[in-house]
Amino acid sequence: MQSVGLEKATHRRIAGVLGVLGALLALMLAGAVPASAHATLESTDPRQNSVVATAPQAVTLTFSESVSLSGDSVRVLDPAGKAVDTGDPAHADGKGNTARVGLKGGLANGTYTVAWRAVSDDSHPVGGAFTFSIGAPSDTSVSATALQGAKADGLVAALYGTGRTVAYAAFALLAGVAAFLLICWPAGTARRPVQRLLMTGWTALLVSTVAVLMLRGPYERGSGIGQAFDLSLVRATLDERIGTALAARLLLLAAGGVFLSLLVGQLGQPPRPLPAQARADEDAGGTGTSGAEGVEGAEAEDAEDAELRALEQRAAERPQREARLGLGVAGLVLAVALSATWVGADHASVGIQVWLALPLGILHLIAMALWLGGLAALLVALREGVGAEVADRFSRIAFGSVAVLAVTGIYQSWRGLGSWGALTGTEYGRLLLVKSGCVVVMLGVAWMSRSWLARLRSAPAEAAEVEPAELPEPVGATAAHSEDPVRRAQLARQRAARENAGRDRGLTPTRAGLRRSVLVETLVAVAVLVVTTMLTNSPPGRVASEVAAGAGAGSAGAPVAGGGAAAPQTEPGRTVELKLPYDTKGRTPNAKGTATVTLNPARTGPNEVKLALDGADGQPVDVPEVQLAFTLPDRDLGPLPVALTPEGTGRWSGTAQLPLAGTWVVSVQVRSSDIDQTTPTQQFKIG
Repeated sequence: MQSVGLEKATHRRIAGVLGVLGALLALMLAGAVPASAHATLESTDPRQNSVVATAPQAVTLTFSESVSLSGDSVRVLDPAGKAVDTGDPAHADGKGNTARVGLKGGLANGTYTVAWRAVSDDSHPVGGAFTFSIGAPSDTSVSATALQGAKADGLVAALYGTGRTVAYAAFALLAGVAAFLLICWPAGTARRPVQRLLMTGWTALLVSTVAVLMLRGPYERGSGIGQAFDLSLVRATLDERIGTALAARLLLLAAGGVFLSLLVGQLGQPPRPLPAQARADEDAGGTGTSGAEGVEGAEAEDAEDAELRALEQRAAERPQREARLGLGVAGLVLAVALSATWVGADHASVGIQVWLALPLGILHLIAMALWLGGLAALLVALREGVGAEVADRFSRIAFGSVAVLAVTGIYQSWRGLGSWGALTGTEYGRLLLVKSGCVVVMLGVAWMSRSWLARLRSAPAEAAEVEPAELPEPVGATAAHSEDPVRRAQLARQRAARENAGRDRGLTPTRAGLRRSVLVETLVAVAVLVVTTMLTNSPPGRVASEVAAGAGAGSAGAPVAGGGAAAPQTEPGRTVELKLPYDTKGRTPNAKGTATVTLNPARTGPNEVKLALDGADGQPVDVPEVQLAFTLPDRDLGPLPVALTPEGTGRWSGTAQLPLAGTWVVSVQVRSSDIDQTTPTQQFKIG
């Protein structure tokens, strides 16, 4: 009766854990709404590079998606670099995709620089700057520290990235080891090394989550490590999507602690002994049957006994099977909920096809955990002398996990890149190539592991599980103080035997080879986790390509100077002419030619800009759309678009505000048809 009550209580606890996990998972997924990856600045009031007659009362920014703001998200600086905003920007009219900050009264004429910094809906910080003028343009000198762009403090960024990497690894360890025990090796829950592995994963995930929560505020704002203990920043982080995800992860870890206690408590118990069977043997001669009849009766009785013992064995194993089933369901829900705390606040939660990217992202993380965490568990299992049957089960799970990783990884790559050019032309694409290379190496090592496993299966003596070795009895304590060198040597040998007991248990050459290949596979997996963290911190290639092409005015990226040529030095007050060959790969006459950008007087402050497009024959050509922008990458300033006024076929003019000296990048986006477009770039120096 007590065992039945204990089983019911266990089932109730499992049901309670499932209910909590389901509610948290629903809460996480409910907040994941479609959006465009990485917020971009769509419009400003006053307009960028515009000249207004009177000083405005506020500056308003409108983004492509909702953004989170801090106390210094929008700064307005006068020509002398002095802040003239009232601080504490807020959303205009309650709209989440806007930011508005008031301006002080009595502003003088001149050029003002607006530096902005926000957190996009996919939890990544973005930033930029632009200028506008009151009355008339003027020279301006802006402090470089005021234009923080979207870069975090170096130490904070390193610690933040490390925390995210540790969190990924800890999740893989926690989920993968638990799945390995439930599916492949239930008896392993009674082993101390396995229990330590589970606790390491749980503790590391808890500590890394708290660290990321505290570092998120300084990471977003570009401040130092000292701000990590600012509770106001922590509260601000909790109001963001990523803060909600981190808080949910902490709650899920509390439920995970209950799950681990049930896992070890239920599966770690020794199997229930079979009930004693006191069956009196009948005297063969007392039955009065013939010898043949006695043999048939004995065989029938043996068959009945075997069937009875099989039924008793299944009855004895039934509680553990039910416990494994309940724990398996609870563990699956817990793994899905934990993975949602990453997927629901990262690239998968914004952009195209969010409805498909979210579940595939969760599936990708779980498959990663089953493979990588299972490798760590297999290392310990091989050290504990596990048999080939357990390794065989994990081999099948690993194969399925790799298949899932391949399918979901291909989809994520397509969704994040957007084009073949982004594979080599963006940081996201290059990191993806590195990750793919590491995975290929892992697959090669995994093939070697399967070869070792095949050898292990072919040797029955090696394939069997090795029983724990009996440790020698220690020599009496007085021997430690004995002057007898023989006794002291004996004591040393026994201590070494106790320390190494089980470490090399049953490590035949085949087992040792399998263990070495699994160890190499695990080490490569660590590199995969590091690159994965860097991928999640990088803007998707699809977005980075648009930013580099100048499509996202005011975004965090900057065009990359092409051609590899040295930036021409300009002399203040002298006109500079920049020629940018372009080719949109289209078939229309205007698809190929040269864009000529002329700056006069090529100095800091306002510059008259003229743009001319000439075809391959040197004659002016017209295009459906052309955009001109300037960026100062070293100061995270720009892109600063230029409002162009048509002056005839293939000719435009405008005014560019270049507030600082340095190496600037001019980009000309040329669209020759509805689908053909290119953005040539060129460097030049001011000052």
